Amino acid sequence: MSLTGKYSLGILLTFVLLALVMLYVLPLLNTITGTANITAEKFLYTRIVLWFVLLIIFLYSFFIEKNSFLLWKDKKYSISFYIGAVISLYFICTFGSAFLNVLITLLIHEKYSGKLLQLSSIFKNNYLLIIFTCLTAGFLEELLMRGYLQTRVEKIYNNPYIGVIISALLFGILHSTYGTVGQVLIPLFIGCVFALFYKLYSNIKILIICHFMYDFVSLMMMNFIDIKHLSAF
Repeated sequence: MSLTGKYSLGILLTFVLLALVMLYVLPLLNTITGTANITAEKFLYTRIVLWFVLLIIFLYSFFIEKNSFLLWKDKKYSISFYIGAVISLYFICTFGSAFLNVLITLLIHEKYSGKLLQLSSIFKNNYLLIIFTCLTAGFLEELLMRGYLQTRVEKIYNNPYIGVIISALLFGILHSTYGTVGQVLIPLFIGCVFALFYKLYSNIKILIICHFMYDFVSLMMMNFIDIKHLSAF
């Protein structure tokens, strides 16, 4: 198999594994335990399984592709650039997401995500789970969506715009399990912002930090304020 074929298979494997985890791990845990409610323990297991997905893709890149997991070497920047980039990305994503949410609410009168409402209860005062969830999202989603997927799509099509678009689309689709239009379009928007930044500046660490911060602030707000009153959701 050619290297392009291996890249294509790796992209498919990544998306399928992530989709399977998002769709079936929790129902499987419900079947095993004989309960249907979402608990902190069950949710923790779903995050742990995601780390195994990262391990599988890392091993695939090493043994099958025989290539580095990150095709783009991280560029080095000053501390001031790191701070400025993280803050800028955070506010772009926050205000952009809030604007999209308001627009979606006005156009289709969409309510908040029922799944997020359920999750808000398990995060209540569970700070270790909040931190672990944010670390998992920050590391895994950026390494897989931007570090792995985006770079290989660009290699296959020899087009940086295709890499940005496809990685952002897959990022949005994977969030469709939350059951609302907003939970697809907002991650799609964030995916575009992050993918463009990664293409321009080639630094995955900044994206991981920003992603962690965005999710951490969101979950902490959800911890103290009723999700029904949070327009950013």
